[in-house]
Amino acid sequence: MRQPAVRLVRLSRLPYAELLALQERWLRRLQVEPGTEALSGAEEGALLLCEPAGPVYTSGLRGGLTPEETTRLQALGAEVRATGRGGLATFHGPGQLLCHPVLDLRRLGLRLRTHVAALEACAVRVCELQGLHGARARPLPYTGVWLGERKICAIGVRCGRHITSHGLALNCSTDLMWFDHIVPCGLVGTGVTSLSEELQRHVTVDEVIPPFLEAFQETYKCTLISEDSPN
Repeated sequence: MRQPAVRLVRLSRLPYAELLALQERWLRRLQVEPGTEALSGAEEGALLLCEPAGPVYTSGLRGGLTPEETTRLQALGAEVRATGRGGLATFHGPGQLLCHPVLDLRRLGLRLRTHVAALEACAVRVCELQGLHGARARPLPYTGVWLGERKICAIGVRCGRHITSHGLALNCSTDLMWFDHIVPCGLVGTGVTSLSEELQRHVTVDEVIPPFLEAFQETYKCTLISEDSPN
């Protein structure tokens, strides 16, 4: 039985706005009516991977940033953007792996909650492969992956017409001081951490991508097709 195919779009350091623009193009491609030529019948969507080129704070559908907070964060030299994902405010920046799967859940046989759990499982598996066996997802209403009381991976997704966007942000060598200026994901009394912080060595995004791709294929039971692979 053929495994579903997902297009791997592996980007380097990229401004967050460019990632959103690329995500929007893939959303339009998947949302066309069935039978048109815009969507290859061999692909169930795309996996967009990148490292943010600069600091950016994002808010979700539940808000998270007041106008005064937005002004204060912009004064720090960060970009501030409202997004359509779930959740509250978080930070994205260099040293972080951003994973935005744009997937048709119907064609993968997944429900939205299963998709979120799969993203969490991918991040947990990466942590385990790095030697961090204490990484765990928490029961609802929490999302993301935690090491004790510190969050190492944030998850916020959007789903419309069974098609997902946004995804996860895994802290590899992120400057965690940027999180001090907000209440990440609206969770008072919890902290954030990174692979570098936990392992006491510099862990780059490039180092983490291969095990992440392995975990993604195993968890989603799919085949990733690189940009230069034939359809």
